[in-house]
Amino acid sequence: MGALMKTSRKTGGRLRLGLACALALALSACSPSGDRRLGAPAPRASAGAIETAPLPAAGDLSRFGTGPLKIALIAPITGPAGANAIGASMRNAAELAMSAFDSPAATLIVKDDRSSPAGAKAAAQAAIAEGAQLILGPLFSANVREAGAAARAAGKPMIAFSTDPALAGNGVYLLSFLTRSYVDRIVDFAAARGKRSMAALVPDSDYGRIAEAAFIAAAARNNVRVAAVERRSAGAPADAAAQRIANLGAGIDALFIPDQAEAMAEVGQALARAGIDAAKVQILGTGLWNDARVLKIRALQGAWFAAPDSAGFMAFAASHRERFGVEPARVATLAYDAVALSLALANQPGEGFTARALEGVAGFNGTDGLFRFRPDGLNERGLTVQMIDQGATTLISPAPKTF
Repeated sequence: MGALMKTSRKTGGRLRLGLACALALALSACSPSGDRRLGAPAPRASAGAIETAPLPAAGDLSRFGTGPLKIALIAPITGPAGANAIGASMRNAAELAMSAFDSPAATLIVKDDRSSPAGAKAAAQAAIAEGAQLILGPLFSANVREAGAAARAAGKPMIAFSTDPALAGNGVYLLSFLTRSYVDRIVDFAAARGKRSMAALVPDSDYGRIAEAAFIAAAARNNVRVAAVERRSAGAPADAAAQRIANLGAGIDALFIPDQAEAMAEVGQALARAGIDAAKVQILGTGLWNDARVLKIRALQGAWFAAPDSAGFMAFAASHRERFGVEPARVATLAYDAVALSLALANQPGEGFTARALEGVAGFNGTDGLFRFRPDGLNERGLTVQMIDQGATTLISPAPKTF
């Protein structure tokens, strides 16, 4: 049975909590070990994912467990239009984790940030006033900024779900799917496969600039030449940029395109019109491509992209459907893993939620695979490399079991 496991760098010891049989999550722990502003959502688990629906109120949706150590989850349960499907799904995931681990050490308090920065600040302050020692969430960057300020002022750590790396540090840790992890994995893999000169076609946005910086750093670390970086304005044709890349000819052997799924049809057409042949220039992308709209694009057949192993999410989604009758939001695994990790730490005598406990590990295995927190508050993830193959994906490099 799967489990979430922590391995200490100092002792090599192992902490393992068994999951309830009803979950049957495909976690890897048996082995040793969306953000609005940036526009970088979590990767889709499958081409045919069904959108979640908000749940009706049923019983006490705000508190689970009776243990002395209090943990708070801040989620967008409601918004301007009423119930929020994403927040409901995150609350459900937290309930699943509490049921699976059944820890007598902790109580989980769920707070609604009302999908607003002011609501997030109020939720964090209320949670702290109720005795929360660790805050999980919020999701959106502006909300994390406000809630994080409240948590820092109270000296309480936070595990947030934003993809904005500027929010990390000083007690705020990001569990989200970070752009840098995708870029590092795909560039490292391409370099290991002999790709030595790369170009990039990036969106001219905050997200694109983060991806570009990560790409340049990863290329330098691998002694890969960056022949060109072309930027494309949002909604603008990519033909001119694609043609400039095509003009490089044999000067490049790989092209990195960290763009959103909805943009890739037009980008793919521009690549075809410019004569960029994926059989001659290896196309590289990120987990945002794990989407039916991207997988069917002719110009991208044979492309490689980094993504989490989807097996864990698929099993989690099945458990969510069975218990709640609806599909989970993709980011719900962040709430699940954050709660599971919190319970694992809560059960370690004398450790609690200190920086040493959160950072001083070789890795945790969760629904989306191996991860760990860095001292700067960012995370590292163990990712797979997938190839787009006739409208589907083929695994060409499994996720690592250890860092």
